[in-house]
Amino acid sequence: MYAVIKTGGKQYRVENGSRLRIDLLDAEKGSEIEIRDVLMVADSDRVEVGTPYVENAVVKAEVLDHTRDRKILVFRKLPRKGFKRLKGHRQNYTVVRIKEISFGG
Repeated sequence: MYAVIKTGGKQYRVENGSRLRIDLLDAEKGSEIEIRDVLMVADSDRVEVGTPYVENAVVKAEVLDHTRDRKILVFRKLPRKGFKRLKGHRQNYTVVRIKEISFGG
């Protein structure tokens, strides 16, 4: 069984027990969250596609950690102007483990 969920403006294909790195969520480490924005659920014999979300579908996940990604450098330069700018950025994200995928009907 797998599902396609939407969180943080992105879509992810998840299965039971899979680990996932998603945009930062406001949840305590070790707590359980419910993701109700389920776009599609597929079981062994049937597939349900939502319009836009599947009714009564819930993906339960456990928050494992809050951490930051590696640093990326953003460099701007304007030719013949003598302008240079270097900025760094580290994205915050949350690591979750999918515990259960359930849908009614």
